[in-house]
Amino acid sequence: MCNVLQIAKSTFYYEAKDQKTADELTVAIVEIFYKNRKAYGTRKIKAKLHEQGIAVSRRRIGRIMKEQGLVSTYTIAPYNPRKTSCNEATTANVLNREFEQTEAKRFVVSDLTYVKVQNKWHYICVLIDLFNREIVGHSVGPNKDAALVSRAFATVEGDLRHIQWFHTDRGSEFKNEKMDELLETFEIGRSLSMKGCPYDNAVAETPIES
Repeated sequence: MCNVLQIAKSTFYYEAKDQKTADELTVAIVEIFYKNRKAYGTRKIKAKLHEQGIAVSRRRIGRIMKEQGLVSTYTIAPYNPRKTSCNEATTANVLNREFEQTEAKRFVVSDLTYVKVQNKWHYICVLIDLFNREIVGHSVGPNKDAALVSRAFATVEGDLRHIQWFHTDRGSEFKNEKMDELLETFEIGRSLSMKGCPYDNAVAETPIES
């Protein structure tokens, strides 16, 4: 065979010996991995091999582990459930910048601004009907929170159930448990701007800024 391949016999025996060593190393690594409940990575496997008198680099161990599909349980990031923040809420942008509405109170939009009164900052919340751009509700207070928005709804004339959709940005004062309860009570649909996109709520923000 060596004559056919045109290689020296010494080369053949060296490569065969090297292959046997590689196979034995693979078996040793796999055995250590499973004996330790799949928890060992390259560092600990290298230490175990060293105890057996086998010197090998972590890089080589890692390569063999990859070839054998061995992944330490400590390298797999655990799933950590967490609450979805208001900016990541899955609520859709139902309004979708359709600011020209032909029906009263089909879409009411809102935003906040602040003014300084007697050296103290106060917040203003307005509710605007897109049908005629009328400010149908408003409130003022020292805190930027859901209570401020709720008080604005309390100033709206007529039945709040006539409001079909309430659209705002994703600020925490608009997207919270208290507001969800208010909207559910009066059967008002929810619409939120896309994250970081003020143009989705342009009508509410324009009079505020001016």
